[in-house]
Order: sequence, then C-alpha cells, then structure tokens
Amino acid sequence: MIFDSLDVSYGNMWGSHQGMTHPDPMSRTVAARRHAAGMEYAVLLSARERPLALVEYWPRRMWRVYLFDDRSWRMQMIDLKPHSTGMLLAHRNTRWQFSNEQEHSSWKWDVQETTTVSADGQVEVRSEFAGPRGASTEPQHARTSGPSSVPMRRFPAPVESFLCPVPEFGDWQVFAPFLAQQGHEPATTVVLSDVSVDEGSGPLRATGIEQLFSPGACDTPDGPAVVEPVDAGLLRITSGQLAVSDPGWIGETPRTVAVPPGEFPVTLSLLRTTRGAGVAAARVTFLDIPPREWEMALRPDEDLGLLGEGQFYGVGVDTGTAAFMDATRTVIEDQLDEDLFIPLDSHFTVELPSTEPEPNLIAFRAGRGDGAYPVWVGRTDDGQVGCVVVDFQLHSADGGE
Repeated sequence: MIFDSLDVSYGNMWGSHQGMTHPDPMSRTVAARRHAAGMEYAVLLSARERPLALVEYWPRRMWRVYLFDDRSWRMQMIDLKPHSTGMLLAHRNTRWQFSNEQEHSSWKWDVQETTTVSADGQVEVRSEFAGPRGASTEPQHARTSGPSSVPMRRFPAPVESFLCPVPEFGDWQVFAPFLAQQGHEPATTVVLSDVSVDEGSGPLRATGIEQLFSPGACDTPDGPAVVEPVDAGLLRITSGQLAVSDPGWIGETPRTVAVPPGEFPVTLSLLRTTRGAGVAAARVTFLDIPPREWEMALRPDEDLGLLGEGQFYGVGVDTGTAAFMDATRTVIEDQLDEDLFIPLDSHFTVELPSTEPEPNLIAFRAGRGDGAYPVWVGRTDDGQVGCVVVDFQLHSADGGE
C-alpha cells in the first residue's frame, strides 16, 4: 500500500485495547498541552480509514509505535528512547505472527520475534514459538508445552540504522518510514490531515451536585430510583486539612482540601433501585450555606487544561471504599479488615474512632467499587469552603430533573 497522506487523531493511551480507533479520543489542543507537560497521550495515523500506526508518547521522552498490516491487525511494536546523539534509538522491535483472525483477536501468537539494540549498535534477536519447534500434530488451541525459544543471534550493526529524529509535536512524518516494515510505502511527500475531535466542553463539570442529596424519586441510567440521605456521623478535623482517600492507601498522596478545624456532619446519599441500594455520593458540610460555585479538588501539580472532554482528577479507589479524614490521620493496616472492611460488608458506613481531641475517620462504600471518582469543593459567596462532595456517579448529575 502506497500512501501520500495520513489522517491524524489523538487520544489517551490504548493499553490492551485492540480496536482500530481511539477508545478515548482527545482534541489536538489537549494532546499538545499534555506533550508540553511531559504527559502521556496517543496519536493514531490512518490512511483510507485504515489504521497504519499508533504512536504513544510516554513520560521521560519515551515513545512506542504499534504498526498495523493491511488487515488492520496490530503486528509490530517498536520502543524508542533518547540516544546520546540527541535522536531516538529504536532499542526494541517486537513482531508477531498469527495463524488466523481468531488467534489474533485473542492475542495467541504463533511466533514472537524481539530485536533489541544497545546504544553502541549491538543487536540481539530472539524468537519464541507458541509450541514445540518443528512439526506438531497438536491443534494450536491444544498446545500444552508452552513457549519455546531458538538460540539468540547476536551481531554488531551501525547504530545509525536504528536512529530517528525526535519529533516536535505534530511532526508525525518522522514515523512514516517505520510503516514500510508492514508494507506501507510512503510517497515522496506525505501530507498530514488533522481529523481529531473538537475540544468540546472541556473537563467534567459539577452539574446538579445538590440534587444528589435531595430526597425523593429520581431517574438514573439504570431506571427509576429513590435518593435517601443518611447521617454518617461527625468528622473531627484538627489540622485544617481534610483528606479524601481510599482508607487502604492513605499513604498514597490523598486528595486534600484546606478547611477549618472542628467537628462537621457527614452525609451519605443512598440510591435505592429495584436491584438494591448503593452509596451515590458522600458529603462533609462545613457551613450551612448553599454553595455559590463548585470546583474540582486539585493537587498542586494538576492542570485542568490537560484534561479532555468529560475527564477529571479524582480520588482513586482500590478497596471498594473511600473515606473522609483529617490529613494527619493514620491507620493500622493489619486491623483494617476487622475494623473497617468486614463491617462495611453489612453497613454503608463505618467510623474508625479515636480518643478526643485526635481526629477520627469515616469510611463508606464507594459507588460501584474500584475506580476513580471526582471530588467537588462547594464554595460560598465569600470563597469559603461550604462542603466537600465525592460523587460516585451512580446516576446522572441532573438527578430527578
């Protein structure tokens, strides 16, 4: 296939996604901001509505290029890193062979060949086979012997053969020569066409947060439901810093908000449906005044300009549980199962008390479980923190409207 133009689109890192389009697209503007900040993103290069290459930008100026063949199968992966010459070194090149489409879709390769290159041009080639070498009477799906390897080949080569320029953002022609390794020949001039999504409405917005705690009927993506606010006790703040965290990972940089010291009520929003009840949101109230505006709780190094449409920075949950606590509060990890996680199997919320005036901890089930959830700070007319809310996104933000 000879191509003289490439369609360019942007998105988040694909990970294990095996499709032909971005599962989570982003605008060119957001991708450029992420590039300037040294944050990861992905670039898809396509021609005639077929993917040819997926280029991923990694932290520390590392790059990865996935190459697709004429069937739009991902068949090759090239890892590049900075070289002392100021260029990029293709230090690892992995190729796969598959017997049929089903094997490819389930990522059951027949052969995996990996070529590694050192900074001074020492090359090592290793091949792995999905089963025993030579003829086999076993059907491929029945192979039980596991991968086997042929002896490695080592030889020197001019390192210049494995170097390419470091691209500026948007200079994706740099990667066009790699496409020939899958039979896609670039024309003398290759034109890039930006087909990325519009910037859209930007990061997730705090819409209808108050309705999350308004009792009564509401509509959700899963059908009709009933909101039931529940008192979860008083939270004691001593340091002037509220922390929102998974109680099993308190040491992993919790999300904090500056608040006044004192004791403040915590309220859960239970969402009851025909399938049961779950915690839709949790709120700690510092002032009995309706918020005038909502803002996302951010860490100092987080920039809303780096987020795509509907994205957010939030609290990470890995134990199915979130908690409000003073930023100085600690836990005894060996006792968390008995004191917190097991009780939460039969309760929506559990308090880990402490002797006054030390701070306590109020934990609660986190929506549908593990994931990331936005934390919103409600501010009054004079800028004070009126409340802090964790939205577990069990129902649409407009609640019963």
